[in-house]
Amino acid sequence: MARLSKSRIMSSLQCLRKVHLEVHRKELAQYSAATLAAFRLGHTVGEMAIQIYGQGQGETIPYNGGSFSAAITQTRNLMDSLFAQPVFEATLQHDDVLVREDVLMPDKGSWRIIEVKASTSLKPGHVQDCAIQAWVHLGAGYDFRRISLAHVDNRFVYQGDGNYQGLLMEQDLTDTVQELLPSVPVWVERAKAAVDGPEPPVGVGQHCFDPYECPFVAHCWPNDTRFPLLGYMGSKKKLGRLAALGYRDIRDVPASELDTDTHVRIRHVTLSGQAEILPEAGEFIRKLDWPRYYLDFETVGPPIPLWPDTRPYQALPFQWSCHIERQDGEMSHAEFLDLSGEPPMRACAEQLIHDLGEFGPILVYTMYEKVVIDGLVERFPDLAEALQKIIERLVDIAPPVKRSYYHPDMLGSWSIKAVLPTIAPDMDYTLLEGVHEGTEASDAYLEAIRPETSEARREEIRAQLTKYCGHDTLAMVRLTHFFADT
Repeated sequence: MARLSKSRIMSSLQCLRKVHLEVHRKELAQYSAATLAAFRLGHTVGEMAIQIYGQGQGETIPYNGGSFSAAITQTRNLMDSLFAQPVFEATLQHDDVLVREDVLMPDKGSWRIIEVKASTSLKPGHVQDCAIQAWVHLGAGYDFRRISLAHVDNRFVYQGDGNYQGLLMEQDLTDTVQELLPSVPVWVERAKAAVDGPEPPVGVGQHCFDPYECPFVAHCWPNDTRFPLLGYMGSKKKLGRLAALGYRDIRDVPASELDTDTHVRIRHVTLSGQAEILPEAGEFIRKLDWPRYYLDFETVGPPIPLWPDTRPYQALPFQWSCHIERQDGEMSHAEFLDLSGEPPMRACAEQLIHDLGEFGPILVYTMYEKVVIDGLVERFPDLAEALQKIIERLVDIAPPVKRSYYHPDMLGSWSIKAVLPTIAPDMDYTLLEGVHEGTEASDAYLEAIRPETSEARREEIRAQLTKYCGHDTLAMVRLTHFFADT
Protein backbone atom coordinates (compact mmCIF):
# COMPACT_ATOMS: atom_id res chain seq x y z
CA MET A 1 0.00 0.00 0.00
CA ALA A 2 0.97 3.61 -0.33
CA ARG A 3 2.30 4.34 3.10
CA LEU A 4 1.76 7.35 5.27
CA SER A 5 4.89 8.94 3.77
CA LYS A 6 3.21 9.72 0.45
CA SER A 7 0.00 10.90 2.08
CA ARG A 8 2.00 13.31 4.22
CA ILE A 9 4.00 14.49 1.23
CA MET A 10 0.78 15.29 -0.61
CA SER A 11 -0.65 17.01 2.46
CA SER A 12 2.46 19.16 2.78
CA LEU A 13 2.26 20.14 -0.87
CA GLN A 14 -1.28 21.35 -0.27
CA CYS A 15 -0.75 23.26 2.97
CA LEU A 16 3.09 23.43 3.16
CA ARG A 17 3.23 22.03 6.65
CA LYS A 18 6.12 19.98 8.01
CA VAL A 19 6.47 16.53 6.47
CA HIS A 20 8.63 13.47 6.72
CA LEU A 21 9.28 11.08 3.88
CA GLU A 22 8.44 8.11 6.08
CA VAL A 23 6.73 7.90 9.47
CA HIS A 24 7.88 5.58 12.20
CA ARG A 25 5.31 3.66 14.20
CA LYS A 26 5.68 5.82 17.32
CA GLU A 27 4.60 8.90 15.36
CA LEU A 28 1.17 7.42 14.65
CA ALA A 29 0.09 8.57 18.11
CA GLN A 30 -0.31 12.05 16.63
CA TYR A 31 -3.16 10.97 14.39
CA SER A 32 -6.87 10.80 15.05
CA ALA A 33 -8.66 7.48 15.56
CA ALA A 34 -10.41 7.88 12.21
CA THR A 35 -7.13 8.48 10.39
CA LEU A 36 -5.47 5.50 12.05
CA ALA A 37 -8.46 3.35 11.11
CA ALA A 38 -8.00 4.42 7.49
CA PHE A 39 -4.35 3.42 7.60
CA ARG A 40 -5.23 0.02 9.10
CA LEU A 41 -7.70 -0.57 6.28
CA GLY A 42 -5.01 0.32 3.80
CA HIS A 43 -2.63 -2.24 5.23
CA THR A 44 -5.35 -4.90 5.18
CA VAL A 45 -6.14 -4.30 1.52
CA GLY A 46 -2.43 -4.20 0.75
CA GLU A 47 -1.99 -7.67 2.18
CA MET A 48 -4.87 -8.92 0.05
CA ALA A 49 -3.30 -7.31 -3.03
CA ILE A 50 -0.27 -9.54 -2.52
CA GLN A 51 -2.54 -12.59 -2.62
CA ILE A 52 -4.51 -11.36 -5.65
CA TYR A 53 -1.57 -10.26 -7.79
CA GLY A 54 0.99 -12.74 -6.52
CA GLN A 55 -1.01 -15.96 -6.72
CA GLY A 56 1.59 -17.53 -4.46
CA GLN A 57 4.54 -16.05 -6.37
CA GLY A 58 6.66 -12.94 -6.10
CA GLU A 59 8.82 -11.23 -3.52
CA THR A 60 7.75 -8.85 -0.74
CA ILE A 61 10.35 -6.30 0.32
CA PRO A 62 10.33 -6.12 4.13
CA TYR A 63 10.87 -3.03 6.23
CA ASN A 64 12.67 -3.89 9.44
CA GLY A 65 12.54 -0.45 10.99
CA GLY A 66 15.13 2.25 11.44
CA SER A 67 16.38 2.40 7.84
CA PHE A 68 15.19 1.67 4.34
CA SER A 69 18.66 1.06 2.93
CA ALA A 70 18.30 -2.73 3.01
CA ALA A 71 14.90 -2.51 1.33
CA ILE A 72 16.29 -0.23 -1.39
CA THR A 73 19.23 -2.58 -2.00
CA GLN A 74 17.01 -5.66 -2.18
CA THR A 75 14.66 -3.91 -4.60
CA ARG A 76 17.52 -2.88 -6.89
CA ASN A 77 18.98 -6.39 -6.87
CA LEU A 78 15.64 -7.85 -7.94
CA MET A 79 14.94 -5.26 -10.63
CA ASP A 80 18.48 -5.31 -12.04
CA SER A 81 18.32 -9.10 -12.36
CA LEU A 82 15.18 -8.76 -14.49
CA PHE A 83 13.17 -10.58 -11.86
CA ALA A 84 10.25 -12.18 -13.69
CA GLN A 85 7.77 -12.27 -10.82
CA PRO A 86 5.77 -9.60 -8.97
CA VAL A 87 7.56 -7.42 -6.44
CA PHE A 88 5.53 -6.07 -3.53
CA GLU A 89 6.52 -2.96 -1.57
CA ALA A 90 9.33 -2.24 -4.03
CA THR A 91 11.37 0.49 -2.32
CA LEU A 92 12.93 3.18 -4.50
CA GLN A 93 14.46 6.56 -3.77
CA HIS A 94 15.28 9.58 -5.91
CA ASP A 95 16.23 13.11 -4.90
CA ASP A 96 15.53 12.31 -1.23
CA VAL A 97 11.98 11.13 -1.99
CA LEU A 98 11.28 7.53 -1.04
CA VAL A 99 8.33 5.45 -2.22
CA ARG A 100 7.09 1.94 -1.54
CA GLU A 101 5.33 0.67 -4.66
CA ASP A 102 2.47 -1.62 -3.72
CA VAL A 103 2.68 -3.92 -6.72
CA LEU A 104 5.39 -4.04 -9.39
CA MET A 105 4.58 -6.48 -12.19
CA PRO A 106 7.01 -7.56 -14.93
CA ASP A 107 5.69 -6.33 -18.27
CA LYS A 108 7.49 -7.21 -21.53
CA GLY A 109 10.96 -6.37 -20.31
CA SER A 110 9.72 -3.39 -18.31
CA TRP A 111 7.39 -2.89 -15.35
CA ARG A 112 3.77 -2.16 -14.56
CA ILE A 113 3.25 -0.14 -11.37
CA ILE A 114 0.02 -0.68 -9.43
CA GLU A 115 -0.88 1.57 -6.53
CA VAL A 116 -3.48 -0.03 -4.26
CA LYS A 117 -6.00 1.96 -2.21
CA ALA A 118 -8.63 0.86 0.29
CA SER A 119 -11.08 3.45 -1.04
CA THR A 120 -13.96 2.47 -3.32
CA SER A 121 -13.25 5.05 -6.03
CA LEU A 122 -10.46 7.02 -7.67
CA LYS A 123 -9.81 10.33 -5.92
CA PRO A 124 -7.81 13.34 -7.18
CA GLY A 125 -5.05 12.83 -4.62
CA HIS A 126 -4.54 9.29 -5.86
CA VAL A 127 -3.46 10.57 -9.28
CA GLN A 128 -0.86 12.86 -7.70
CA ASP A 129 0.28 9.96 -5.53
CA CYS A 130 0.85 7.84 -8.65
CA ALA A 131 2.69 10.69 -10.36
CA ILE A 132 5.15 10.93 -7.45
CA GLN A 133 5.73 7.17 -7.60
CA ALA A 134 6.32 7.27 -11.35
CA TRP A 135 8.75 10.19 -11.01
CA VAL A 136 10.79 8.39 -8.35
CA HIS A 137 10.66 5.15 -10.36
CA LEU A 138 12.07 6.88 -13.44
CA GLY A 139 14.56 8.91 -11.42
CA ALA A 140 15.90 5.74 -9.82
CA GLY A 141 16.81 4.54 -13.31
CA TYR A 142 13.94 2.24 -14.23
CA ASP A 143 11.35 2.41 -16.97
CA PHE A 144 7.69 1.42 -16.77
CA ARG A 145 5.09 0.66 -19.40
CA ARG A 146 1.96 1.39 -17.39
CA ILE A 147 0.88 2.73 -14.03
CA SER A 148 -2.58 2.17 -12.62
CA LEU A 149 -4.54 2.52 -9.44
CA ALA A 150 -6.44 -0.42 -7.96
CA HIS A 151 -9.25 0.32 -5.51
CA VAL A 152 -11.87 -1.78 -3.77
CA ASP A 153 -14.94 -2.58 -5.86
CA ASN A 154 -17.81 -2.28 -3.39
CA ARG A 155 -20.07 -4.23 -5.78
CA PHE A 156 -17.92 -7.32 -5.34
CA VAL A 157 -19.77 -10.17 -3.62
CA TYR A 158 -17.57 -12.70 -1.90
CA GLN A 159 -18.46 -16.27 -2.83
CA GLY A 160 -16.27 -17.95 -0.22
CA ASP A 161 -13.36 -20.40 -0.37
CA GLY A 162 -10.82 -17.58 -0.10
CA ASN A 163 -11.38 -16.46 -3.69
CA TYR A 164 -11.08 -12.66 -3.82
CA GLN A 165 -10.47 -12.26 -7.53
CA GLY A 166 -12.51 -9.24 -8.56
CA LEU A 167 -12.20 -7.45 -5.22
CA LEU A 168 -9.89 -4.82 -6.72
CA MET A 169 -10.79 -2.67 -9.72
CA GLU A 170 -7.94 -1.18 -11.75
CA GLN A 171 -7.90 2.15 -13.54
CA ASP A 172 -5.07 2.89 -15.98
CA LEU A 173 -3.56 6.30 -15.19
CA THR A 174 -0.55 6.15 -17.49
CA ASP A 175 -1.52 9.04 -19.77
CA THR A 176 -2.62 11.30 -16.91
CA VAL A 177 0.53 10.55 -14.91
CA GLN A 178 2.74 11.31 -17.91
CA GLU A 179 1.12 14.74 -18.15
CA LEU A 180 1.79 15.41 -14.45
CA LEU A 181 5.42 14.27 -14.37
CA PRO A 182 6.89 17.73 -15.19
CA SER A 183 5.07 19.14 -12.14
CA VAL A 184 6.44 16.66 -9.62
CA PRO A 185 9.87 18.33 -9.15
CA VAL A 186 8.06 21.56 -8.28
CA TRP A 187 5.95 19.73 -5.67
CA VAL A 188 9.06 18.12 -4.20
CA GLU A 189 10.95 21.42 -3.93
CA ARG A 190 8.00 22.96 -2.15
CA ALA A 191 7.89 20.05 0.27
CA LYS A 192 11.63 20.32 0.95
CA ALA A 193 11.29 24.03 1.55
CA ALA A 194 8.60 23.33 4.11
CA VAL A 195 10.82 20.77 5.85
CA ASP A 196 14.00 22.85 5.84
CA GLY A 197 12.61 26.31 6.45
CA PRO A 198 10.55 27.98 9.16
CA GLU A 199 6.92 27.16 9.61
CA PRO A 200 5.21 28.43 6.43
CA PRO A 201 2.69 31.25 6.85
CA VAL A 202 -0.20 29.25 5.41
CA GLY A 203 -3.65 29.63 6.90
CA VAL A 204 -5.74 26.80 8.28
CA GLY A 205 -8.76 25.47 6.42
CA GLN A 206 -10.31 22.44 4.77
CA HIS A 207 -6.89 21.24 3.57
CA CYS A 208 -6.00 20.44 7.19
CA PHE A 209 -8.50 17.57 7.12
CA ASP A 210 -8.32 16.31 3.54
CA PRO A 211 -7.37 13.62 2.59
CA TYR A 212 -6.48 12.90 6.23
CA GLU A 213 -6.48 14.97 9.37
CA CYS A 214 -3.09 16.61 9.67
CA PRO A 215 -1.16 15.74 12.87
CA PHE A 216 -0.47 19.45 13.37
CA VAL A 217 -4.13 20.50 13.65
CA ALA A 218 -3.75 21.04 17.39
CA HIS A 219 -0.70 23.21 16.72
CA CYS A 220 -2.02 25.32 13.85
CA TRP A 221 -5.67 25.81 14.76
CA PRO A 222 -6.49 28.02 17.75
CA ASN A 223 -6.90 25.63 20.68
CA ASP A 224 -5.63 27.47 23.74
CA THR A 225 -9.07 28.54 24.92
CA ARG A 226 -11.91 26.76 26.69
CA PHE A 227 -14.20 27.01 23.66
CA PRO A 228 -11.90 26.84 20.61
CA LEU A 229 -13.08 27.98 17.21
CA LEU A 230 -13.36 24.41 15.88
CA GLY A 231 -16.20 23.97 18.35
CA TYR A 232 -18.46 25.68 15.83
CA MET A 233 -18.11 22.55 13.66
CA GLY A 234 -19.36 22.82 10.08
CA SER A 235 -17.30 24.02 7.11
CA LYS A 236 -13.57 24.03 7.86
CA LYS A 237 -13.13 26.49 5.01
CA LYS A 238 -15.45 28.95 6.74
CA LEU A 239 -13.81 28.39 10.13
CA GLY A 240 -10.40 28.84 8.53
CA ARG A 241 -11.54 32.26 7.29
CA LEU A 242 -12.60 33.20 10.83
CA ALA A 243 -9.22 32.03 12.16
CA ALA A 244 -7.49 34.18 9.55
CA LEU A 245 -9.43 37.18 10.90
CA GLY A 246 -7.87 36.53 14.31
CA TYR A 247 -10.74 34.81 16.12
CA ARG A 248 -9.66 32.03 18.47
CA ASP A 249 -12.64 31.32 20.69
CA ILE A 250 -16.32 30.69 19.94
CA ARG A 251 -17.16 33.68 22.10
CA ASP A 252 -14.87 36.02 20.15
CA VAL A 253 -16.78 35.80 16.86
CA PRO A 254 -19.34 38.59 16.33
CA ALA A 255 -22.82 37.42 15.39
CA SER A 256 -22.45 39.39 12.16
CA GLU A 257 -19.75 36.93 11.02
CA LEU A 258 -22.04 33.91 11.45
CA ASP A 259 -24.41 32.86 8.68
CA THR A 260 -26.14 29.77 10.07
CA ASP A 261 -28.73 29.48 12.80
CA THR A 262 -26.74 26.67 14.40
CA HIS A 263 -23.61 28.82 14.72
CA VAL A 264 -25.64 31.72 16.12
CA ARG A 265 -27.18 29.34 18.65
CA ILE A 266 -23.79 27.89 19.67
CA ARG A 267 -22.41 31.39 20.17
CA HIS A 268 -25.42 32.56 22.18
CA VAL A 269 -25.42 29.54 24.53
CA THR A 270 -21.65 29.59 24.99
CA LEU A 271 -21.70 33.28 25.87
CA SER A 272 -24.44 32.62 28.41
CA GLY A 273 -22.39 29.93 30.13
CA GLN A 274 -25.54 27.91 30.76
CA ALA A 275 -27.19 25.00 28.97
CA GLU A 276 -30.15 25.78 26.77
CA ILE A 277 -33.09 23.48 27.52
CA LEU A 278 -36.26 23.93 25.49
CA PRO A 279 -39.49 22.01 26.16
CA GLU A 280 -39.85 20.04 22.91
CA ALA A 281 -37.70 17.02 23.82
CA GLY A 282 -39.42 16.56 27.16
CA GLU A 283 -42.87 16.82 25.62
CA PHE A 284 -41.88 14.39 22.87
CA ILE A 285 -40.58 11.79 25.32
CA ARG A 286 -43.45 12.06 27.80
CA LYS A 287 -45.89 11.17 25.00
CA LEU A 288 -44.15 7.89 24.18
CA ASP A 289 -45.95 4.65 25.03
CA TRP A 290 -44.76 1.83 27.26
CA PRO A 291 -42.81 -0.39 27.44
CA ARG A 292 -39.89 1.48 25.92
CA TYR A 293 -37.04 -0.32 24.21
CA TYR A 294 -33.66 1.41 23.88
CA LEU A 295 -31.72 -0.21 21.03
CA ASP A 296 -28.16 0.10 19.74
CA PHE A 297 -26.20 -2.02 17.23
CA GLU A 298 -22.50 -2.58 16.76
CA THR A 299 -21.45 -3.51 13.25
CA VAL A 300 -18.37 -4.54 11.34
CA GLY A 301 -17.70 -3.55 7.74
CA PRO A 302 -14.22 -4.66 6.66
CA PRO A 303 -12.93 -3.83 3.17
CA ILE A 304 -12.27 -7.53 2.63
CA PRO A 305 -15.50 -9.50 3.19
CA LEU A 306 -15.33 -12.11 5.91
CA TRP A 307 -18.28 -14.29 4.97
CA PRO A 308 -19.88 -15.55 1.74
CA ASP A 309 -22.59 -13.36 0.19
CA THR A 310 -21.20 -10.18 1.76
CA ARG A 311 -19.65 -7.10 0.14
CA PRO A 312 -16.74 -4.79 1.03
CA TYR A 313 -17.59 -2.25 3.72
CA GLN A 314 -21.08 -3.69 4.16
CA ALA A 315 -22.25 -2.90 7.71
CA LEU A 316 -23.03 -6.26 9.32
CA PRO A 317 -24.29 -6.48 12.91
CA PHE A 318 -22.46 -8.66 15.40
CA GLN A 319 -23.88 -7.14 18.60
CA TRP A 320 -26.83 -5.28 19.99
CA SER A 321 -27.98 -4.04 23.37
CA CYS A 322 -31.51 -3.21 24.46
CA HIS A 323 -32.59 -1.76 27.77
CA ILE A 324 -36.32 -2.34 28.34
CA GLU A 325 -38.17 0.08 30.60
CA ARG A 326 -41.72 -0.40 31.86
CA GLN A 327 -44.06 2.31 33.10
CA ASP A 328 -43.65 1.30 36.74
CA GLY A 329 -39.89 1.89 36.45
CA GLU A 330 -38.88 -1.76 36.15
CA MET A 331 -35.81 -2.09 33.93
CA SER A 332 -34.50 -5.19 32.19
CA HIS A 333 -31.79 -5.75 29.61
CA ALA A 334 -31.48 -7.96 26.52
CA GLU A 335 -28.38 -8.32 24.41
CA PHE A 336 -26.72 -10.24 21.61
CA LEU A 337 -23.00 -10.78 20.96
CA ASP A 338 -21.47 -13.49 18.80
CA LEU A 339 -17.69 -13.93 18.92
CA SER A 340 -17.62 -17.38 17.33
CA GLY A 341 -16.34 -16.08 14.01
CA GLU A 342 -19.33 -17.57 12.20
CA PRO A 343 -21.64 -15.17 10.32
CA PRO A 344 -23.58 -13.48 13.17
CA MET A 345 -26.31 -11.82 11.11
CA ARG A 346 -29.01 -14.52 11.16
CA ALA A 347 -28.78 -15.22 14.88
CA CYS A 348 -28.67 -11.46 15.51
CA ALA A 349 -31.93 -10.95 13.59
CA GLU A 350 -33.72 -13.91 15.15
CA GLN A 351 -32.88 -12.91 18.71
CA LEU A 352 -33.84 -9.31 17.97
CA ILE A 353 -37.28 -10.44 16.82
CA HIS A 354 -37.67 -12.65 19.89
CA ASP A 355 -36.54 -10.13 22.52
CA LEU A 356 -38.16 -6.92 21.22
CA GLY A 357 -41.71 -8.22 21.42
CA GLU A 358 -44.51 -6.74 19.37
CA PHE A 359 -45.50 -3.53 21.14
CA GLY A 360 -43.84 -0.40 22.44
CA PRO A 361 -41.58 2.25 20.88
CA ILE A 362 -37.99 1.29 20.11
CA LEU A 363 -35.84 4.32 20.87
CA VAL A 364 -32.67 4.96 18.89
CA TYR A 365 -30.24 7.87 18.63
CA THR A 366 -30.12 8.61 14.88
CA MET A 367 -31.59 6.12 12.42
CA TYR A 368 -28.49 4.02 11.90
CA GLU A 369 -30.36 1.10 13.44
CA LYS A 370 -32.91 1.33 10.62
CA VAL A 371 -30.10 1.03 8.08
CA VAL A 372 -28.82 -2.09 9.82
CA ILE A 373 -32.25 -3.70 10.05
CA ASP A 374 -32.99 -2.81 6.42
CA GLY A 375 -29.88 -4.82 5.57
CA LEU A 376 -31.21 -7.77 7.56
CA VAL A 377 -34.54 -7.51 5.74
CA GLU A 378 -32.74 -7.73 2.41
CA ARG A 379 -30.58 -10.63 3.56
CA PHE A 380 -33.31 -12.75 5.16
CA PRO A 381 -36.60 -12.53 3.23
CA ASP A 382 -38.23 -15.08 5.52
CA LEU A 383 -37.70 -12.69 8.47
CA ALA A 384 -38.65 -9.58 6.54
CA GLU A 385 -42.17 -9.19 7.88
CA ALA A 386 -41.13 -9.41 11.53
CA LEU A 387 -38.15 -7.13 10.99
CA GLN A 388 -40.29 -4.60 9.14
CA LYS A 389 -42.58 -4.40 12.16
CA ILE A 390 -39.54 -3.55 14.28
CA ILE A 391 -38.59 -0.80 11.83
CA GLU A 392 -42.09 0.68 12.09
CA ARG A 393 -41.63 0.99 15.87
CA LEU A 394 -38.32 2.88 15.71
CA VAL A 395 -38.32 6.35 17.26
CA ASP A 396 -35.32 8.61 16.73
CA ILE A 397 -34.81 10.84 19.76
CA ALA A 398 -31.81 12.69 18.28
CA PRO A 399 -33.78 15.36 16.32
CA PRO A 400 -35.86 16.62 19.28
CA VAL A 401 -32.78 16.52 21.51
CA LYS A 402 -30.87 18.65 19.00
CA ARG A 403 -33.70 21.14 18.70
CA SER A 404 -34.17 21.36 22.47
CA TYR A 405 -30.74 21.17 24.04
CA TYR A 406 -27.28 22.62 23.82
CA HIS A 407 -24.54 22.85 26.43
CA PRO A 408 -21.36 24.91 25.91
CA ASP A 409 -19.20 21.87 26.64
CA MET A 410 -20.69 20.00 23.66
CA LEU A 411 -18.47 22.11 21.36
CA GLY A 412 -20.80 21.97 18.40
CA SER A 413 -21.58 18.25 18.50
CA TRP A 414 -24.92 16.62 19.28
CA SER A 415 -23.56 13.08 19.22
CA ILE A 416 -24.66 11.08 22.22
CA LYS A 417 -21.03 11.00 23.38
CA ALA A 418 -20.99 14.81 23.44
CA VAL A 419 -24.40 15.26 25.07
CA LEU A 420 -24.14 12.59 27.76
CA PRO A 421 -21.27 14.05 29.87
CA THR A 422 -23.18 17.33 30.16
CA ILE A 423 -26.19 15.68 31.80
CA ALA A 424 -24.66 12.54 33.33
CA PRO A 425 -20.94 13.11 34.03
CA ASP A 426 -20.69 9.70 35.68
CA MET A 427 -21.39 8.10 32.28
CA ASP A 428 -18.55 9.75 30.37
CA TYR A 429 -17.41 7.34 27.63
CA THR A 430 -13.76 8.06 28.40
CA LEU A 431 -14.24 6.21 31.68
CA LEU A 432 -14.85 2.91 29.87
CA GLU A 433 -12.04 0.38 29.57
CA GLY A 434 -10.79 -0.88 26.21
CA VAL A 435 -13.66 0.13 23.92
CA HIS A 436 -14.88 3.73 23.83
CA GLU A 437 -16.40 4.18 20.35
CA GLY A 438 -17.66 2.29 17.31
CA THR A 439 -14.37 1.91 15.43
CA GLU A 440 -12.74 0.44 18.52
CA ALA A 441 -15.69 -1.92 18.91
CA SER A 442 -15.29 -3.15 15.34
CA ASP A 443 -11.53 -3.59 15.78
CA ALA A 444 -12.05 -5.46 19.03
CA TYR A 445 -14.55 -7.79 17.38
CA LEU A 446 -12.14 -8.59 14.54
CA GLU A 447 -9.43 -9.36 17.08
CA ALA A 448 -11.76 -11.57 19.10
CA ILE A 449 -12.73 -13.81 16.16
CA ARG A 450 -9.17 -14.46 15.00
CA PRO A 451 -8.26 -18.12 15.58
CA GLU A 452 -4.94 -17.13 17.19
CA THR A 453 -6.64 -14.97 19.85
CA SER A 454 -6.41 -16.64 23.25
CA GLU A 455 -9.56 -17.55 25.10
CA ALA A 456 -8.58 -15.26 27.96
CA ARG A 457 -8.18 -12.31 25.61
CA ARG A 458 -11.45 -13.19 23.86
CA GLU A 459 -13.31 -13.09 27.17
CA GLU A 460 -11.67 -9.79 28.03
CA ILE A 461 -12.92 -8.37 24.73
CA ARG A 462 -16.37 -9.85 25.35
CA ALA A 463 -16.59 -8.01 28.67
CA GLN A 464 -15.45 -4.73 27.09
CA LEU A 465 -17.88 -4.97 24.17
CA THR A 466 -20.76 -5.90 26.45
CA LYS A 467 -20.02 -2.95 28.72
CA TYR A 468 -19.66 -0.51 25.81
CA CYS A 469 -22.81 -1.46 23.90
CA GLY A 470 -24.84 -1.56 27.11
CA HIS A 471 -23.45 1.88 27.95
CA ASP A 472 -24.92 3.20 24.68
CA THR A 473 -28.45 2.07 25.49
CA LEU A 474 -28.25 3.05 29.15
CA ALA A 475 -27.13 6.47 27.92
CA MET A 476 -30.42 6.80 26.04
CA VAL A 477 -32.30 5.88 29.20
CA ARG A 478 -30.52 8.63 31.11
CA LEU A 479 -31.18 11.13 28.31
CA THR A 480 -34.90 10.43 28.21
CA HIS A 481 -35.19 10.64 31.99
CA PHE A 482 -33.34 13.95 31.99
CA PHE A 483 -35.63 15.56 29.43
CA ALA A 484 -38.83 13.98 30.72
CA ASP A 485 -38.10 15.35 34.19
CA THR A 486 -37.03 18.83 33.02
